[in-house]
Amino acid sequence: MEALVREPIKQGRLKVIAPDGQRHVFEGAAEGPQAGIRITDNKVMRRMLVVPDLYLGEAYTEGSLLVEEGCLYDVLDFFACNLMPRLYDANAVVLPSTYQQNVVGKARANVAFHYDLNRSLFELFLDRDLQYSCAYFANPGDSLEQAQLNKKRRVAAKLRLERGMRVLDIGSGFGGLALHLATAHGVDVVGLTLSEEQWRVSQERAKAAGLDAKVTFKLLDYRDEGGCYDRIVSVGMFEHVGASHYDEFFRKLGELLSDD
Repeated sequence: MEALVREPIKQGRLKVIAPDGQRHVFEGAAEGPQAGIRITDNKVMRRMLVVPDLYLGEAYTEGSLLVEEGCLYDVLDFFACNLMPRLYDANAVVLPSTYQQNVVGKARANVAFHYDLNRSLFELFLDRDLQYSCAYFANPGDSLEQAQLNKKRRVAAKLRLERGMRVLDIGSGFGGLALHLATAHGVDVVGLTLSEEQWRVSQERAKAAGLDAKVTFKLLDYRDEGGCYDRIVSVGMFEHVGASHYDEFFRKLGELLSDD
């Protein structure tokens, strides 16, 4: 059981009840979040021994991990306090994404693996606008569609848009945000994606909405873009940049932005 928590516990306390009823307590020297969980399936236990970061979430959604003390946020807080610091450890070797080599050329292959799937698959679980990034639920009764609209409006407000501005959307997905900005704020938008499926769907949507003169989608790596823009937005794409490319990413954004 102790193998589930490979790192020394620094903060808080977590009580774990195994499928056989045995109780295990992981406690740090410093105060921190306190929680208790019960795992009901031995198969889940074995999976969590292999990739605890992944199967913790899957076990919860499947109902084989029950929160018995505190709440889910306390459990996540405990793991964040004790396991997340290794994400930023320059000497760590446990998280390949930290050293993700997302060079031009390879980046397209990485994106294709995740996103070049038929649109019909994404329609099974996304909203009607095919928003792939997190929604913003302003009210408990918000539908997924409303929450995604809330998100788009919130992003637009942060951009402080003015009619006629040129906006670059890096990682434009299926085009929903770019189309919203053009429709609601009268701006011209260029969306960049490395997914051929997203590019195809986005172009079809822009044409169907009569916005193909206001919104252009390119199958292009952001590092190869050479335009000049008043605003740049990127929602849910930064995770694909890779830590070793962060400086390159922001330098490129600086080059693409007009003086303001």
